[in-house]
Amino acid sequence: MKLAFYRRLFFGIVLVLSSTGIAKSSQLQASEEIWQSLHRGEAVALIRHAIAPGTGDPPGFRLGDCSTQRNLSHEGRVQSGRIGEFFRAQGIQEASVYSSQWCRCLETARLLRLGPVSELPALNSFFTDRAKGPEQTREIRAFISESRGKGPHILVTHQVNITALTGVFPSSGEIVIFQIRENGQGEILGRFTAPSHTSP
Repeated sequence: MKLAFYRRLFFGIVLVLSSTGIAKSSQLQASEEIWQSLHRGEAVALIRHAIAPGTGDPPGFRLGDCSTQRNLSHEGRVQSGRIGEFFRAQGIQEASVYSSQWCRCLETARLLRLGPVSELPALNSFFTDRAKGPEQTREIRAFISESRGKGPHILVTHQVNITALTGVFPSSGEIVIFQIRENGQGEILGRFTAPSHTSP
């Protein structure tokens, strides 16, 4: 009796471990396919700017004057560098990088070190003027569609912009891989957060 019990227990453990291995393998394969979609230009990476303590911008905010804006903290600058490292670890060595004109987005984009950064006003925050949201979202959708098949594109923007486009409420520095299919339907392929530290 005991021998039969331990035999069943042994095979049960083997089955569980095998199933876990298959699940991990499938997840890894799915992740690789997502990054390949980005590499081929079938999808884009949307990034909410890195850690910038606070909400919105101070009174008297002026575009182009970083001293009047809410900016990245030291932690946010370190996070931006790690996001860039995370992209390189996925095989994305360089990309077409676009950013909101807000300083915290531009700094995040530059610290990725994945290529020159181009300003794209459609990525600007509409946090204080929600009426601009629908038009900017349409512009971004059009931009993503036009970028299809032209290599990896990274768009650094704000929470409100990403939420309006995808329905996702991203954390600071979160990466959302997003695709607009040929039929015009948007699809989230994956969400990623860069590790808080790099391997030694």
